[in-house]
Amino acid sequence: MGLEVLIASRGEHSLISEVHRGLHIDLENLNSSLTHILKEEKKTPFAGVLGSDDSTVELAAKVADALGLPQNPQTAARLTQRKDLARAHLTQAGCPVPKYRLINIDIPLNKQIAGFPWPCVIKPLNLSASRGVIRANNTEEFVAACNRIKPIIAESNDEFAKHHILAEEYIDGIEVAFEGYLHDSELTTLVIFDKPDPLEGPYFEETIYVTPSQLDNTTQIRIKQNIAQACKAYGLTTGPVHAELRINEQNAWILEVACRTIGGDCARSLDNGSNFNLEELAISLAIGRPIKTRPPEDARGVMMIPIKQGGILRRVEGISAALKIANIKKIDIIIREGNELIPLPEGNQYPGYIFARGQSPTDVIHALREALSKLDFVVAPLFKLNKLN
Repeated sequence: MGLEVLIASRGEHSLISEVHRGLHIDLENLNSSLTHILKEEKKTPFAGVLGSDDSTVELAAKVADALGLPQNPQTAARLTQRKDLARAHLTQAGCPVPKYRLINIDIPLNKQIAGFPWPCVIKPLNLSASRGVIRANNTEEFVAACNRIKPIIAESNDEFAKHHILAEEYIDGIEVAFEGYLHDSELTTLVIFDKPDPLEGPYFEETIYVTPSQLDNTTQIRIKQNIAQACKAYGLTTGPVHAELRINEQNAWILEVACRTIGGDCARSLDNGSNFNLEELAISLAIGRPIKTRPPEDARGVMMIPIKQGGILRRVEGISAALKIANIKKIDIIIREGNELIPLPEGNQYPGYIFARGQSPTDVIHALREALSKLDFVVAPLFKLNKLN
């Protein structure tokens, strides 16, 4: 695209040269980071600014606002990364969201959850990749889940999020993911991904995303309308939009609307050679020159490989056999030997991705499941020593 990229991160000691050579900032201090970035901008003016994930979209909005560059308002970006604020805002705007309750895990739980419908789902306020998301069917399970989630949220950089969780009504139904973008406040759909594996808990590990969606046209229109309503309620105006929804006979219920692209390497499922990739679209929107888009013509899918057993990864067997499955295009193992595999709800990373294309979503789903059956992640147990007093 003829653009030079400056990476602003906390990666001063990174082994990746582009990160090491970039601008090193404190992502927990927005004002300090803004000062450093604006100082750098005076040397070489920026054409655009882009936050790469949930933790950076608010800073990107703050920088863009100071420089008059295309971006979402800072308040809107903040709403997308804090689930409690998002739920309250969407409820006030009349958007379809689950019933919810903000819970302080440092005070007695029974009174806080009194009268709340079972089952429910508890989740951290600002984590992603289903980390810390747990279903509870009764008070006993709720208390146990809160105790399990405490050490997970203790790692948060947000002081409020260290002590609070969101409890929301479990909605029975199918789940979908939406990928699209905003330009001049108008929402455009790229794809709707079906999630054919049931996500019923107790943990909510993502597996297969497949497109085109097999939902009827009326339901797909409702999905887009509800996401557009949520974007308007937040005040989002430009850039990529990733959303997660639960669908049942009553409505298309919003679980998340984020002003970023789909996470991990899942975006590779939408690549169309040199004609389109999701990152180019995101950058084009950030510089105010959106490129033309069109949805994939064939059926495509990606599987986020689930972690069946925790431990130290020794090797992955069966990759060659999996690649021979019809319609399988690529298998990426991103966790290297010697690193730890951590299952949900404590884990926050998938060991890799399987990509497939075919004539129909059914062909793609079958290929992804068949390929997974060929893979064997050989792990060794992890021994942790207790600290002596």
